[in-house]
Amino acid sequence: MKNNCIAFLWTAAFITAMSTISYSQIGGFKEYTHVGSPERKGAVNYDAESQEYALEGASGNMWMANDDFHFLWKKMKGNFILQATVEFGPKSPNSDGHRKVGWMVRHSLESNSPQINAVVHGDGLTSLQYRKTPGAITEESRSKMVAPNVIQLERRGTKYIMSTAQLGEPFSTVEYSDIALGDDVYIGLFVCSHNETVTEKGIFRNVRVIIPAKDDFIPYKDYIGSRLELLEVEKGIRKSVYTDPGSLQGPNWTKDGKSLIYNQNGLLYNFDLQTLIPSKINTDFANKNNNDHSLSFDGKMIGISSNQSLPDSSNSVIYTVPIHGGVPKRITSKSPSYLHGWSPDAKSLVYTGARGGDYDIYKISVNGGKESRLTTAKGLDDGSEYSPDGRYIYFNSVRSGTMQIWRMKPDGKNPEQMTSDEYNNWFPHISPDGKWMLFLSFSKEVSPSDHPFYKQVYLRMMSVTGGKVSVVAYVYGGQGSINVASW
Repeated sequence: MKNNCIAFLWTAAFITAMSTISYSQIGGFKEYTHVGSPERKGAVNYDAESQEYALEGASGNMWMANDDFHFLWKKMKGNFILQATVEFGPKSPNSDGHRKVGWMVRHSLESNSPQINAVVHGDGLTSLQYRKTPGAITEESRSKMVAPNVIQLERRGTKYIMSTAQLGEPFSTVEYSDIALGDDVYIGLFVCSHNETVTEKGIFRNVRVIIPAKDDFIPYKDYIGSRLELLEVEKGIRKSVYTDPGSLQGPNWTKDGKSLIYNQNGLLYNFDLQTLIPSKINTDFANKNNNDHSLSFDGKMIGISSNQSLPDSSNSVIYTVPIHGGVPKRITSKSPSYLHGWSPDAKSLVYTGARGGDYDIYKISVNGGKESRLTTAKGLDDGSEYSPDGRYIYFNSVRSGTMQIWRMKPDGKNPEQMTSDEYNNWFPHISPDGKWMLFLSFSKEVSPSDHPFYKQVYLRMMSVTGGKVSVVAYVYGGQGSINVASW
């Protein structure tokens, strides 16, 4: 994806689900091993700053009854999702077209072990390769994708699903069922040169090892951990800056770019990007805040949606509070009201309100008073945010049958549909220069009016003038990953 009109790289902050088992030896893995009998010893480098892995080695092939390759691994049990962007190092005159990089899952480190791997070859061939029993001949299911640079391998019991893409495009999937590798397996990254006399390198970025939520998890009660990430939007490079065993939600940048504000357990926290330490923001009596907080364009105020038990309401009410904390000022008299955006002049707030059984977008003065209804279409309207120039309010609406991105004038007139595709699109966020829109996309299997936790979702971007929609991140997350302005 090219963003040549942008003079510098925008960065977005977002939350992904996290349940990574980590070792201190080599990044998140335990050991670098040569499986089989390569003549040359391999090498691995992990750059803690960039969170990039570089594997290199010379080896024979991974095929037929035995494997010969270099493997950066750890052991895992149960279901998991393995994600990475991959590329080969420089090609030499003797590089083989069948050199390989990818994800490997195997029963043991023996060369003839049952295994399954998601692999990209040097010539672009992409396949799900597997050996069902010790010493059996390797089989494969080929993908339609050629030379992808995003690889995901998911295990669901004895089913394995390979998802691959060129960065910017949606996944193409291949799956294989009923391969029994045992519950406790070796998982990891690999490089195979297919030529014992030639050393090849594989470079892996955005490496994520995820233990997904169980099928019977209870939303808003059962959590699997969170990872706070920064994304270089143009390059698609992600960096994990903080992990927590609980649920972090709704990160956004402070005006000075020095910290992030997020929600956890009904409270707001300021995460200092220099010290990497969070500190609680004082919101006084408002200690049941949901993740629909919003920062004013001038960076001086936070708007919050809080579920305090009040004499006139037990639902979400909107307040404002200074950026460094203080006693919240109540803004909306009616509830439930879920805040999403400030006007650029800091004089108005826009939010979703449930009135008369329908969810519409409303606007109100920051001093409170009478609210103005901006949408009247049947069905859910949500996620309202002003463009930086104040010309539009962007929002998501189910009025077309699926959840799509729309925009309208600040008075609610001239609604215009911005997306129309097979996904359910939520929470549009406009870049500071007003040229780009980032949003969260759920698959069509998710109900249009639902935006749940713990799903495989895309973060996608398009020009505000329309055109191609590009995937900028392949995420296991959902509802709170990027529901507030996060550029």
